[in-house]
Amino acid sequence: MRTRILAVAALLSPLVLPVSAAAATAPVSGAVFYRFSDKSDIYRYLAGKFTKTSVDGAGQFSASPDGKKVAWVDYNSKLHVTSGKTDKIVAKNVIFGAPCATPVWSADSRRLAFPMTGTESTAPIGVVNADGTGAKKVGRTYGVCHLAWSANGRYLAGYAGTTDGVHLLDLTTGKTRKAAGIKLANHVQSLSPDGRKVIIHAIKPSDPGGDGAWPTYFRPTVVDTVTGAKLTIPVTGTLIGAIYLPDGRLAVRVKGATRNTVVVLSKTLKPVQKFAEPASVRAMGLLQLL
Repeated sequence: MRTRILAVAALLSPLVLPVSAAAATAPVSGAVFYRFSDKSDIYRYLAGKFTKTSVDGAGQFSASPDGKKVAWVDYNSKLHVTSGKTDKIVAKNVIFGAPCATPVWSADSRRLAFPMTGTESTAPIGVVNADGTGAKKVGRTYGVCHLAWSANGRYLAGYAGTTDGVHLLDLTTGKTRKAAGIKLANHVQSLSPDGRKVIIHAIKPSDPGGDGAWPTYFRPTVVDTVTGAKLTIPVTGTLIGAIYLPDGRLAVRVKGATRNTVVVLSKTLKPVQKFAEPASVRAMGLLQLL
């Protein structure tokens, strides 16, 4: 797998988030965007304000679901948590140098999971509290790339470093299984709250695997990991991303000529919210919705 030094930055204008009257839960009210630059600068936007977090490393980063903290891996294989001006090393012996070997946050922004050895075969996964306490190994998996954590806390999913499929680790049993219906994938974005469905970037044998970096855009495919059935996303336009929210809503990013749009669907896939992103973030990646 090729690797390269990556970084992220964002220049944002305020988000306008009109909410459908059909929305039954709290509407999305902010976001975290990024782009590759010389420094890892991550911007959280909420309530009309921006909060910037700058970190080093080789592009192995993850923003917490609440957008307040950034986890990242330094050149010495140490996992950091940065929040404001506070930076703390919370784990060691973390994979370094493979951009896809990113840490992942639990839905409550209190814990982190991370791969501990090479990305080309099965590897142990560690879990640690955001303050560095409670570190433990939770199992081994082939799916160590771009880990996603289900909101119920039970499942971790990642794609194999070879891109040969997606694997799920059950944190309750410690057992792993290969997701049905996925032959090749080079990105895992998120899991449904129950861990049943996974959002991936599926690729063909003729497609390049890439270097494992966070993709700015990707055509999302939603797959039932048990049956292999692919979910039809009832959103028109060119889809360039999707994220499961902790309550089961599905947010879908749609490409626009001057600005992109995010459509939020209910658990029954009915549109409940739609908003246009600022034009200034059209070419940037969407990391989190708040």
